[in-house]
Amino acid sequence: MNRRIVVTGIGPVTPIGTGKEAFWKALISGKSGVRRVDEVIDLSNIDVKIGAIVKDFDPLEYMDKRRARRIDRSTQFALVASKLALDDAGLSPAKLPKDRTAAIAGTGIGGMITMEENFAVLAEYGPHRVSPFFVPRLMPNANAGEIAIEYGMRGPNFGVVSACASSAHAIGITSELIRSGLCDVAVAGGSEAALVRIAYAGFTKIGALSKRNDEPERASRPFDRDRDGFVMGEGGGFIILEERERALARGAHIYAELVGFGMSADAEHITAPAEDGSGAAQAMQMAIDRAEMSSSQIDYINAHGTSTLLNDKIETLAIKTVFGNEAKNMKISSTKSQTGHLLGAAGAVEAIATLLSMENGVIPATQNYENPDPKCDLDYTPQMVEKKIEVAMSNSFGFGGQNASLLFRKLG
Repeated sequence: MNRRIVVTGIGPVTPIGTGKEAFWKALISGKSGVRRVDEVIDLSNIDVKIGAIVKDFDPLEYMDKRRARRIDRSTQFALVASKLALDDAGLSPAKLPKDRTAAIAGTGIGGMITMEENFAVLAEYGPHRVSPFFVPRLMPNANAGEIAIEYGMRGPNFGVVSACASSAHAIGITSELIRSGLCDVAVAGGSEAALVRIAYAGFTKIGALSKRNDEPERASRPFDRDRDGFVMGEGGGFIILEERERALARGAHIYAELVGFGMSADAEHITAPAEDGSGAAQAMQMAIDRAEMSSSQIDYINAHGTSTLLNDKIETLAIKTVFGNEAKNMKISSTKSQTGHLLGAAGAVEAIATLLSMENGVIPATQNYENPDPKCDLDYTPQMVEKKIEVAMSNSFGFGGQNASLLFRKLG
């Protein structure tokens, strides 16, 4: 069985906007979601003071107070993003084939806020004061479970944990479930809410974060010579995947067909990418091969583009490996320049950005790309470009050497 898979709904919850209209408007306007966060997060004695928060997020607009209290902020994002995606797809609970609907959710860490809060309670008051909801709020598969509970989805259900590739892996693996006939419809994506003191301390200790505290909006600068690390963000993104014939039969709006998925491991270092870019290149090439396409057919790459010294250089090298001489003419951009790095949610949010670029024929700019780096010498789209996009790739790479590439094509 080799069924075709299409995207019929999208739901972003991001530092620059919630819902597809607000998110897209912010992307093409160049809005930044990065700001000082040390007024709301205790970052005393930590060098980094910036982040990308989903500002003014109120879960009570989408769920009752009791439900909101029983789940972590990351799960709140997942429930809201999945609802937005289902609404966008025109799929009410009554229209879902519940035994044939999957919910697959990626996250890099899980309920990090829950973890930090309960460790503080344990240290100060002892074990009897730890929340009875600690474990169900913390576990990385809670997001997938809560989505399934919300809508009665009884198909495949699990969490995916592969660092910053998590939600891209979730989407790709879900497409394989539909392709093989294990389900017909799926909610797939990821969420993350890790803007807490311990996470800042850990990422700062390994030198991963930008310290451009006095210029928050200019801190995330993928591929730029003066980049100094990524900006940690939070949010969620989910898409609706459907078997193509089912989607056509119900008259669904189709954003694109998911034609290729590649995944690989660097198998080299727990935090640094393979120096020759071979793992990332393998994932990209696999996506192209599985789509039975050639690299010359791809119009745009939404890059992983974290704004770290190593990642951007290695991703550039990997693109050159896969595309050869065509790499110089490839349009590439990184939307992390606006949203910050959403960790386990990054892949899904960037897939949504890619789909909206295809839908609107516009490539968002890589913001803050001002000073070319000789080791990053491709076209990173410093200004927004109108361009017809038939085929686009979205890349996600994570700690652990875990790589994922998604390839979308407009439905002919």
